[in-house]
Amino acid sequence: MKLKKNSENPILSPNPNNSWENLAVCNPGAWYEDGKFYLLYRAAGDDEDHLIHFGLAVSDDGFTFKRVSDQPVFSPSSDGPDAGCVEDARIVKFDDYYYVTYAYRPFPPGQYWTMAPDQVNVANHGQNAPAVVNKNIANTGLAITKDFKSFKRLGRMTETVLDDRDVILFPEKINGKYALLNRPKEWIGPDYGCKYPAIWLTLSDDMMNWDYSTSVMVIQGEEAWEEKIGGSTPPLYTEDGWLTLYHGVDNKGIYRVGAMLLDLENPAKVLAKTKDFIMEPEFDYENEGLYNGCVFPTGNVIVDNTLYVYYGAADQYCGVATCKVDELVGFIKSNSRERANQEVVNA
Repeated sequence: MKLKKNSENPILSPNPNNSWENLAVCNPGAWYEDGKFYLLYRAAGDDEDHLIHFGLAVSDDGFTFKRVSDQPVFSPSSDGPDAGCVEDARIVKFDDYYYVTYAYRPFPPGQYWTMAPDQVNVANHGQNAPAVVNKNIANTGLAITKDFKSFKRLGRMTETVLDDRDVILFPEKINGKYALLNRPKEWIGPDYGCKYPAIWLTLSDDMMNWDYSTSVMVIQGEEAWEEKIGGSTPPLYTEDGWLTLYHGVDNKGIYRVGAMLLDLENPAKVLAKTKDFIMEPEFDYENEGLYNGCVFPTGNVIVDNTLYVYYGAADQYCGVATCKVDELVGFIKSNSRERANQEVVNA
């Protein structure tokens, strides 16, 4: 089974009329409410520093989107810890507020596509400067909004010494606890039980207070196409479990997409997980860009048993793919390895 990509993809492309988004628009967070689809998309211009912002686009049908403004709706702060970039929004809702997790750096990353993998611009601020400053480490912040146009920054959710960008909140409490998935790049080796970065789960009584010493591994890469993995989209409730998409990266750096079902009461338990990917780069807009060969979902919504998956393509465009929810759930179950004796590894 493969997700069906919209024939009109990309649904958002760089806008030459706006300097802040004339190079790249990708990796959109998504929300659906009252008949409207919202995309909070990552955007960057062709400046040398590669400062990264969020733009907002809306749609009535989930496929044809219109930008709401010629200006970003959320940008790096002028002098705060997220002064370098804001990127890769994931959206959930509690009460009247949308909670947006987003990756950030203290300084702009620079034109990373011209550098070696996982390299960004750095500047030495002296031997006593913290690592997050001297290494320009990516952390994750939390912001809240009621309209996707004005935001309140709540601060950093992750540890400053961890490159921890794929941080995703569950959309509701689980047994009275908030829950998140994350993927710290440094959590590898015998002490963590994984050779490559894996997906972890943490529970908390407070959305800004996460004790990572209590984290448990949810899943690590098992197939050749997912040597490295990370969470992609906020989990969605189904009667069969939390429907959760993730990305896998093979040893050639190609990004593909898999899916899994997590137990509703204990989401550290994987009920089923696809052996085969459900989406991969196929078209020019996915294979030719700032990062060639990349499909990277960051938003998903369910409307009338249809799953809409919004993704970044080649770090330069936004696309959408769909499927029937029940068909995907059935495929995950039928395509999964036996998981009866799944081991949970403590951090």
